[in-house]
Amino acid sequence: MIGRQLVPLLIEAGAEVRVAALDDPSLSDSRTEYRRGDLTDRSFCDEIVAGQDMVFHLAGIKGAAGLSARKPASFFVPLILMNTQMMAAAHTAGVERYLYTSSIAVYEPKAVFVEDEAWDGPPHPSDLFPSWAKRMGELQAEAYKIEHGWDKIAIVRPANVYGPGDDFSPNGMVIPSLIRRVVEGESPLVVWGDGSTVRDFIFSRDVARGMMLAIEKAADCTPMNLGSGDGVAIRDLVAALRNILDDPPEVVWDTDKPTGEPIRLMDLTRAREKIGFQPQTSLEEGVKETFEWYLENGGGADTRFSAFDR
Repeated sequence: MIGRQLVPLLIEAGAEVRVAALDDPSLSDSRTEYRRGDLTDRSFCDEIVAGQDMVFHLAGIKGAAGLSARKPASFFVPLILMNTQMMAAAHTAGVERYLYTSSIAVYEPKAVFVEDEAWDGPPHPSDLFPSWAKRMGELQAEAYKIEHGWDKIAIVRPANVYGPGDDFSPNGMVIPSLIRRVVEGESPLVVWGDGSTVRDFIFSRDVARGMMLAIEKAADCTPMNLGSGDGVAIRDLVAALRNILDDPPEVVWDTDKPTGEPIRLMDLTRAREKIGFQPQTSLEEGVKETFEWYLENGGGADTRFSAFDR
């Protein structure tokens, strides 16, 4: 999802891009080199980082609320292996700069997440396994800095990212899930909670821009939030989606279902001051672009690799 936005930006900047993924080569064209493989395999990691000046490690596992409680190993084990193998391979190969994608999930429950407060307490129990896997990747970067002096590692913690190429399967997060269900004709549209839950949503292209700024200006092992900085209530998200529909369905709020923490927002002070980061895509614009992408590609959107099918 983020990679399909990052690759064109890198090419525009003059980079020679090698893409590694488990999905079909949808990011590949005549200007890129595509290699399909598994990043939990150290030999494949060694192969793809060879000769590279920079590595953007975006691979991860996303899932809907509650999924990590039912399938903790499907989150934890591949994340630990991918993160550890990729960074180790990059260090061995002498890669100059590396970007590690952490997560909003590393934070303990709070209304506003500030980078230096991430280790004040344990992460939320609902994110326990993926969040600790992401935390270990951050520690790995710090370990290389201390022992080997490799300090050209950018660590970014994206908020709730959405966009074209998202996971629209039943395991998907709230935005792709709502889009899929609307397109499939669910009416009334049943949404968990009462709509008051507030989240920080950021469009994938804005994250890609932030990543490029981070690896250029903030590759120093200091974690950095990438979010919108603005809270969006779920009721406003649903309204934004309904506004782009010709015949929007009725909405039913299921208040018996869990909704997680009432408010989860990113503090963007560090990103604004250090790299001049400012999101450019409004929620309305991002949802509309994501919706239109799904209309065109929905038939193939669920064929992407899923860690939960293993």
